Amino acid sequence: MKQILRVSLLLLLLNSCGPGKNSEENQALKSEETVELNRVESADFTIAFGSCNKQNLPQPLWDPIIANKPDVFIWGGDNIYADTPNMNRMEQDYNIQKSNPGYQKLISSTPVLATWDDHDYGKNDAGTEWEYKEESQQKFLDFLDVPQNDERRQRKGVYHSKEFNLENGSVKVILLDTRYFRSNLIVSEEAGKRYDPNLEGTVLGEEQWKWLERELKNSKADFNLIVSSIQIISAEHGFETWGNFPKEVEKLKALIIASKAENVVLLSGDRHISEFSKVEITSLKYPLIDFTSSGLTHTYTSFSGEPNQYRVGEVISDLSFGLLFFDFGKKKITMQMRGQGNKLQQQLIQVFN
Repeated sequence: MKQILRVSLLLLLLNSCGPGKNSEENQALKSEETVELNRVESADFTIAFGSCNKQNLPQPLWDPIIANKPDVFIWGGDNIYADTPNMNRMEQDYNIQKSNPGYQKLISSTPVLATWDDHDYGKNDAGTEWEYKEESQQKFLDFLDVPQNDERRQRKGVYHSKEFNLENGSVKVILLDTRYFRSNLIVSEEAGKRYDPNLEGTVLGEEQWKWLERELKNSKADFNLIVSSIQIISAEHGFETWGNFPKEVEKLKALIIASKAENVVLLSGDRHISEFSKVEITSLKYPLIDFTSSGLTHTYTSFSGEPNQYRVGEVISDLSFGLLFFDFGKKKITMQMRGQGNKLQQQLIQVFN
């Protein structure tokens, strides 16, 4: 049993446990001081993830990420900012990122998984209409050193899954593509709101939905992470979110229930803020959490508030990356937001019964 490094923290308890709940469940905290490390040394498996990374900006978070010794790092989208139909320029942008010394240090010792979002897809807020999506997909896969015989080279979209099996438990990571098949957004005429709900559109497209159903129904993993580049639960802010396609949100919830996949958690990016969202769903024996982590190099520094009825804790608008520490024996995930100097920004602990 590894020792948990002792630190001085200010605890903020949110959403008190209900009857019969483990006392560790639903705890959130925020630190008001720099924390040296405080990684969960007893964790059986550790995942780090992040999004919104401009290749030409300083990247101060790679060393803190590495200090937490993740077993895998997940790119959550906007891994570079290309926004171009010029594939030579996109390749150059990827090469800038790939040659970053901090990132080089990470990939030399840590497996990397990834999905994309609009800026590495090639156009801001773009979906299925983007005419260079096939070309940009290949550049994305080149960046990840995906072999030429990999199935992702042949099929449409960058969705992918990977299962990590350890002696005492397993974690499955399911990475969605929320760009390649996504229907058009409906521009809102309401002030301060970009988009209105598209009641007939799709986020994933028919083939990817079928794939996701198989991935969940066939999963034997103890924990299942669904990675979406855009938020799924938070839907009131009017920017890009699954909430712009409300039927797709309900379809995903229904699939998670029907699949009987164990302990599903959602990971998202895009927003240039970090937050936890949590919703109780009938027939699901645990709350569904959407852990948003964004951004790695730049954030919504002028953030002054926005509605999110499912938010747990506070919005973090500083540079941030996400951590998930898995305890298989206790069926527990400790989820943390961390920033420069490895500062602990906020934490949520979920015990799955």
